[in-house]
Amino acid sequence: MKENKIEVFLKAEVEKLGGLCIKFLATYFTGIPDRLVLLPGGRMYFVELKAPGKKPARRQPYVITLLQKLGFNVLVIDTIDKVNAFILWVK
Repeated sequence: MKENKIEVFLKAEVEKLGGLCIKFLATYFTGIPDRLVLLPGGRMYFVELKAPGKKPARRQPYVITLLQKLGFNVLVIDTIDKVNAFILWVK
C-alpha cells in the first residue's frame, strides 16, 4: 500500500471525528512530521506517515524526539490498522 492511501484514509477518519488533518509543507524546517491532527477539545497530534515497513528519514527521528521532549504527541503510522488504532485511541 502506498503512503498516499494511508494519508487519505487518516484525513477522512479525523474529519469524521470533527477534526482537521493539516498537511505540513516544511520548507524551512526539515524533518517535521507530515500531518498535524487537530481534534475537538484542543487535542493536537503530529503524525508522520510512511508506506508499510518504511522508516523515518535521517533527520526525522531527531525532530520527533525534539517534539516529544516539548510535550507533544508524535506518532509514526505506516498501515491502515495503525490509523484505526490511533482513531480508537483518540475517540
